[in-house]
Amino acid sequence: MIYKKILAAFALASFATFSAQAQTEIQWWHSMSGALGDWVGDVAKDFNSKQKDFKVVPVFKGNYDESMTAAVAAFRAGNAPHILQVFEVGTATMMASKGVVVPVEKIMNDAGYKFDAKSYVPAVSGYYTAPNGQMMSFPFNSSTTVMWVNLDALKAAGVSTDKLPQTWPEVTLAAAKLKASGHKCPVTTAWQGWTQLESFSTWHNTELATKGNGMRGLDARLVVNSPLHVRHIENLGNMAQQGLFVYKGRAGSAGANFESGECAISFNSSGAYAGVSKNAKFKFAVGTLPYYPDVAGAPQNTVIGGASLWAMSGKKAEEYKGVAAFFNYLSDPAIQSANHKRTGYLPVTMASLKLTEESGFYKQNPGTDIGVNQMIRKTTDKSRGIRLGNYVQIRTIEDEELEQVWAGKKTAKEALDSIVKRGNELLEKFEKANKS
Repeated sequence: MIYKKILAAFALASFATFSAQAQTEIQWWHSMSGALGDWVGDVAKDFNSKQKDFKVVPVFKGNYDESMTAAVAAFRAGNAPHILQVFEVGTATMMASKGVVVPVEKIMNDAGYKFDAKSYVPAVSGYYTAPNGQMMSFPFNSSTTVMWVNLDALKAAGVSTDKLPQTWPEVTLAAAKLKASGHKCPVTTAWQGWTQLESFSTWHNTELATKGNGMRGLDARLVVNSPLHVRHIENLGNMAQQGLFVYKGRAGSAGANFESGECAISFNSSGAYAGVSKNAKFKFAVGTLPYYPDVAGAPQNTVIGGASLWAMSGKKAEEYKGVAAFFNYLSDPAIQSANHKRTGYLPVTMASLKLTEESGFYKQNPGTDIGVNQMIRKTTDKSRGIRLGNYVQIRTIEDEELEQVWAGKKTAKEALDSIVKRGNELLEKFEKANKS
């Protein structure tokens, strides 16, 4: 009897071990924290609950810069994750890294899934498609820049909330009224290079860099010291000296200052919706990016932000099947629509956009379609996207130089000239290193 029990126990243990081994684990390194970190965890949980062959394990690896650096080290050591979330400015670097990634289109087709790049919003698919026409990464949390507004603060300052400020002169006037009413931080911005240089450029149908902002070749060079760029940064610099614009730090730092109610108007990602809706104790709204009304062609369209998912090379065939299954799950219009509603990140396919519209979400939540409408406008050669090598480092240069303007230590022209000079040196290095 005891012998039979031992055999049964052994059989049960063996079966459990076999079952555990049969489930292929997929490591997913990401950079989502706070409310967005909760969302990523829920996405993986939902996928894992819908099938038994694969288990996606999300691992937070710090901010985008940190996770990309960690992945490079892990790849060299032979233990890279299966999936890496990379922010949009890392796209050119990832595309140029020969042998490091496997194109999403290949992974999906090899696994037998239907994958049609044309089903994606053009501004999204174009960003992640290589010059040879192959889509390289999976659009996951695509966003764009929008204007976040504290309606309670505007109302208290005597600024009309029936129609939000749409031009930079209107924003400046609103900021002056906010300050006069005692507001310590009328206007701020997160991701200053992205919002005030990149998106500002495409919104005004003006090049940030030559060669269609790098989309047409590695020999692109920055031209962000144009008269229009100088005018804009000079205006923001003047606002900073008057206490109308308050700089709150690099990357997404200013997001917390808006959520707390400290800052009344903030330029940030549409993906800030998850945090704002969770933490704000005031009525808020989303508005379009402001523009200068005397600039011909403005407003045009904003560019993509956020990140995409890259499949790292060197994995087993069965593991790639798991990656493809996860990407296929994320491709479901219903899943994409739910993610969009929860986070503010964009519905990246036309089907998910249609589904969201039909659900009545935009009517029930006015302003949540602002980012979508800014992105789906027809693009031009100057506004299709930005694909520049070494752009992570160039963004740091932008931060350094713009901070000098806000502090009153450099003129807008001096800072922008320096960004062009220092940035172009990095672009030249990237071109030389990646010439085939």
